[in-house]
Amino acid sequence: MPFDILVLACLCYVILLFLVAFLVERRSVGEALPWLRSPLVYTLSLSIYCTAWTFYGAVGYAARSGLEYLTIYLGPTLVFVGWWWVLRKLVRIGRQQRVTSIADLISSRYGKSNLLGVLVTLLCVVAATPYIALQLQSVTLSFSVFASGPHEGWQMPDHDSTSVWVAAGLALFTILFGTRKLDANEQHTGIVTAIAVEGVVKLVALVAVGAFVVWGVADGPADVIARIDRSVIADWDLVPSRWAGLTMLSAAAVICLPRMFQVLVVETRDERHLATASWAFPLYMFLMSLFVVPIAVVGLEIMPEGANPDLFVLTVPLDQGQGGLAMLAFLGGFSSATAMVIVAAVALATMVSNHIVMPLWLSLRATPGVAGDVRGIVLLARRISIAGVLGLGYGYYRLSGGSSALATIGLISFVGVAQMLPAMLGGIFWRGATRTGALWGLTLGFAVWAYTLFLPSFGPDAVIPARMLLEGPFGIAWLRPQALFGVEGMDPLIHAMFWSLVLNGTVFCAASLVSFPRPLERLQGAAFVNVFETGNRGPQGWAEGKAEAEELLVMAQRILGEEEALALFQSEARLQGKEGYLPDPIPAFVERLERRLAGSVGAATAHAMLAQLAGRAAVSVEDLMAVANETAQIMEYSARLEAQQEELTRTARQLREANDKLTRLSVQKDAFLSQISHELRTPMTSIRAFSEILMEGDLPPEMAARHARIIHEEAIRLTRLLDDLLDLSVLENGSVQLNLGLANLQQMIDRALQAAAHTRPERSFTIQRDPAAENIFLYTDSDRLAQVFINLISNARKYCDAAHPELRISVRQKGGRVTVDFADNGSGISKESQELIFEKFARLSDQTRAGGAGLGLAICREVMANLGGTITYLPGQGGAAFRVTLPLRLQRAA
Repeated sequence: MPFDILVLACLCYVILLFLVAFLVERRSVGEALPWLRSPLVYTLSLSIYCTAWTFYGAVGYAARSGLEYLTIYLGPTLVFVGWWWVLRKLVRIGRQQRVTSIADLISSRYGKSNLLGVLVTLLCVVAATPYIALQLQSVTLSFSVFASGPHEGWQMPDHDSTSVWVAAGLALFTILFGTRKLDANEQHTGIVTAIAVEGVVKLVALVAVGAFVVWGVADGPADVIARIDRSVIADWDLVPSRWAGLTMLSAAAVICLPRMFQVLVVETRDERHLATASWAFPLYMFLMSLFVVPIAVVGLEIMPEGANPDLFVLTVPLDQGQGGLAMLAFLGGFSSATAMVIVAAVALATMVSNHIVMPLWLSLRATPGVAGDVRGIVLLARRISIAGVLGLGYGYYRLSGGSSALATIGLISFVGVAQMLPAMLGGIFWRGATRTGALWGLTLGFAVWAYTLFLPSFGPDAVIPARMLLEGPFGIAWLRPQALFGVEGMDPLIHAMFWSLVLNGTVFCAASLVSFPRPLERLQGAAFVNVFETGNRGPQGWAEGKAEAEELLVMAQRILGEEEALALFQSEARLQGKEGYLPDPIPAFVERLERRLAGSVGAATAHAMLAQLAGRAAVSVEDLMAVANETAQIMEYSARLEAQQEELTRTARQLREANDKLTRLSVQKDAFLSQISHELRTPMTSIRAFSEILMEGDLPPEMAARHARIIHEEAIRLTRLLDDLLDLSVLENGSVQLNLGLANLQQMIDRALQAAAHTRPERSFTIQRDPAAENIFLYTDSDRLAQVFINLISNARKYCDAAHPELRISVRQKGGRVTVDFADNGSGISKESQELIFEKFARLSDQTRAGGAGLGLAICREVMANLGGTITYLPGQGGAAFRVTLPLRLQRAA
């Protein structure tokens, strides 16, 4: 088949996957597609375990080593069938602690240690390098086998240039798939669905090739069994140590591989899906492995001697003239490789940005706090990290020369990621595990793996001199990389796995026993080990009153985004009984904020960011006592007392705030009554005086007309004041008559701007708008809504104290509701005044600037309540900002 057709097919397939991911993410925002959260999609996403290694390499593995390939499927099967309770605990911890990666999990468990996060990140990146090289090699080989000569299409380039283009293309696709936005939960619904689709494609492709081999090339299952008996596979001898070692290795890999942790823990929306996956995923792997031996046996018989058995899935259909089936097999292998690279690169890039880039960025800042576009920095770091990870994979592929056996490359990565198993399992089951033990264990295990397996995989004299491989460093024979401590005769893979894990686990346990955990480690240890007993309660170690709510809001907006951060703070304010205002930065809230931020930048980075604003986390004696308690009764009693104390504290605070508010309102009311008396007396005095003059008669006509005009203007002024009082009374009683109709929001804003232009007309005011966003039709009372807009715009013109005043009007539509924000660039409203501005009689302290009786915002609040909406003050916007929220269609009251 022409090479250009092959490339076009790949591009069309990737575009199809991208469209699937894009459409699913758009539809999933409003919970429109509930099936996306079904156990079926979750199970199919776990098929990311089956990469190009299992699609191509399993057949080659069977051809070379018989049934040993089954260990790669047996280990995960044992984990999902027998250890699903371990998986459930990992998922529960992941959801409660909002971990974003396996590095985040281990870092968070051991006192949110960023050093540990960096170590795990480096280990994962290095261990994933051979695996990514394997995908590049498989795709490159499949191109070379499938593509035809230059007379039928583009000429097939050499392997090196092909692998460069494959690496660059996979990097581009991964960036488009996984870094288009920053998610607070680090969940990628679109990617998960695309991976599920790829899981179906590769399963159908492999089963189709297998069925063709059994019933198309051979004469059915009986003939295949006879061919197996005549093949070299029948002479395969079981090596118990290697069988047990590979089974254990694959069991560890299904938990520790960054891509598997991503779909197994991070992307999980419901831990009940594990119940389905515990039997459905082993069934999927059974189907993937069902035809491996038949394809290997038939391929060995019909293909020329010396043919690469890793490619029998492609070459057998091509040899039989089945071009369409071969194309399906090619797409299946391409799916296996791209799915692995996309998810693995996204997971690794998340770890690099959260544990290396962001901590460096924070440490290099001259001033504490968070400023600038943090989301942009994180996304840029992840995109660069993805390119770097693919570049490392390509470098390994070039330096290693492209091993002829795909399985060998994959097993090197398996041993590398297995080094995280002691720290992970010890962390979730042993409260005595410490950061020191995890650091020393991981470091030693990583070093032994690199020395005994990873570096020798490049070949003699590539990284390690051939003489060192044979004689050991400095002639020390018992330090030979593949005969460590003088143990000879072991398989190199089993040798490296045995020594690295034994030394890793031993040092981890020993160092944990002789070291004492820090207070935060003990708190996190209790939260992880007792995750099912503690529920959603975590350690609360932040000191009281160290942070300002507005500073926390600004930081949250720059990481989570404006809408999500405001929603979080408004929800917390409602819980504290302070709806409409900023919540108090109590330790419990700071803890919840830290977990939410951890979903975007990792636990260690979120902790460091908050520590810059809130001071270092403090651990109270009560918290340490809670960690020391081992009995459920004491924990339950303590929790009950704590809840009661929090409730009493909250009630007392609300009473104090209510008393202070009533006092201020009383002062405001007295001032208002004095103002009203003055406002009523002034026009009445003028009216009475000029009326008496007119009653005397004998006035020139011009003077009489002037006195009559003054009486008329004062009467209008008096009427306006009384109308405001009457309007507010009617609105509060709910007896207002609304004139509902269809109205254009943009026209209402235009009308309000025109009407408010008479307020301080001498000021040059810059208005920022988005006319396209304002072009929305509402079913509401347009006059009443315009009244609110006029009041807010007039207030901005009165009170904005900027040298070059600006007003930004932002409109957003979400679901069935519309929000309109009015924000100026002045100094804003003080925190004390924010609590009173919507109350009756409330006025600024400088009453000469108000020009009214302080009823404007109180009327606005009642108008919005009658229109089914709200009006709130938005703090942390740099100036005075108000948000008006209302429904698209106001339903008439019955």
